[in-house]
Amino acid sequence: MSEARSAGAGALRPLLACFALGAVATLALPPVHLAPALLAFALWFALVARAESVPAAAARGFAFGLGWHLAGLYWIGIAFFTDPERFGAFAVPAVLGLATLNALFPMLAAGVVVLLPRRAPLATALAFALAWTVTDGLRETVLLGFTWNPLSIVWAPWPALLQPAAWIGSPGLTLWTAAIAILPGAALLAPGPRPRVGPGLAALLLLLLAGSGAARLALVRPEPPPGPRIRIVQANIEQHHKWDPDKRAAWFRRHLELSAAPTDGPIDLVVWPESAVPYQIEREPVVRELLGKAAPRGGYLVTGGDRFELDREPPLAANAVFVLDEAGTIVGRYDKVDLVPFGEYLPFRPLLERIGLEKLTHGTIDFVPGPGRRTIRLPGFPAFGPLVCYEAIFPGRAIDPTDRPAFLLNVTNDAWFGHSSGPHQHASMAMLRAVEEGLPLVRAANTGISLVTDAFGREVARLGLGVTGVLDTALPGRLADPPLYRKTGASSANILFLVVFSALVWHFRCGGAAGRARPWGGERERGT
Repeated sequence: MSEARSAGAGALRPLLACFALGAVATLALPPVHLAPALLAFALWFALVARAESVPAAAARGFAFGLGWHLAGLYWIGIAFFTDPERFGAFAVPAVLGLATLNALFPMLAAGVVVLLPRRAPLATALAFALAWTVTDGLRETVLLGFTWNPLSIVWAPWPALLQPAAWIGSPGLTLWTAAIAILPGAALLAPGPRPRVGPGLAALLLLLLAGSGAARLALVRPEPPPGPRIRIVQANIEQHHKWDPDKRAAWFRRHLELSAAPTDGPIDLVVWPESAVPYQIEREPVVRELLGKAAPRGGYLVTGGDRFELDREPPLAANAVFVLDEAGTIVGRYDKVDLVPFGEYLPFRPLLERIGLEKLTHGTIDFVPGPGRRTIRLPGFPAFGPLVCYEAIFPGRAIDPTDRPAFLLNVTNDAWFGHSSGPHQHASMAMLRAVEEGLPLVRAANTGISLVTDAFGREVARLGLGVTGVLDTALPGRLADPPLYRKTGASSANILFLVVFSALVWHFRCGGAAGRARPWGGERERGT
């Protein structure tokens, strides 16, 4: 019995280590951005590679993924406490369930490692980086579009390190980052005389990342700024107060007062965040009149608001962006396309309603997605591509590809998640869209983080989390020539994946098969 207990403890220790490494690795994500924490991936790779079977490797992959997603997505539970009586009991199960589903993808990636030849730790590390990236990307289609926290966002504080996203997008930058993170682990496995090749190659990739990005920042010039000045209104309304019927008039008035605050120069566009107007804009003339007064003279007001068509069957609800002129006339509208599961609609509604689940947003009607991305063009003002909240996380899908705008306009409400890491992660993903599209980003958030970036993803101005106020700034210019990633879509990233995959296939077929049966480190081999 003591032998069985000892064997059980021996099997459990690597799983606990992998879980802890997954949690530690999230320190590289926003808002901490402790880049050395990426080395946790290297240690995880070594533990996975030493597994004696596919099930053992998969279990270590699942344990790492569970630690990574629990620590990276804990803040989702905060949303359930905006209405604790109705939803509080679901907070912990929801976070655990979401982390468990997401952990299946690292599990799948880890299962690949023990199938590869055992004499090639360097190539296997690179294959593991590719497997991580491919399986992580599958979350966009398999998990109802929840492709949160790509590794690419760890570089958000360093604009030069973000620039390769202009060529290979966030997916390609995630692969590059995964290789930097995992390759040092080959030094823990390499039986040959060159254990420093893995860390050295990782350092070289990091230098190439920084060097190519710095060169782009030095050589590429944006178009001259188009001239208009923008005011972002951040009213800082806590979510559990936002839909209180006794307070909604006060919240609406706060937006109006902030819009009218003194400014040091003329304003051409005022931007309110997602769902800022707690009334039906299309149906209430008094509301439109007040919104028109909040618009600058000769300019426009952009605001988020819910849109309902209750006189049809079934009733329609949409999360929309409205544009109004100073007369209070609606001159543009966009209905959100990518809806948040459980937030704006309840997936598998017939089943989940039986156990008492509802969507978290106000009202019981599911939101309906809009017809697609569009560019809003206004007389005398640069065209913009609206993105509502969650829509800013998807690479390659930020704009109407047939009608390129002058800037991206992202409205969001991250008050659901309080003062947590969630709003920081969300803002970092939005910044990547600016790099991929070669367009400045204007982001208005209810409680923060509101910001403006240039076409390289560099911050021009910011209002931090939990701040009440306005952000006035001139609109930066776009890049005249769209970046490669915009021109090719996902093709440039896919070419990178194909090159890496082809090189690995060639390596394993030509040099690795003979060592398949040997354990890591069991015999000194020359080369990798």
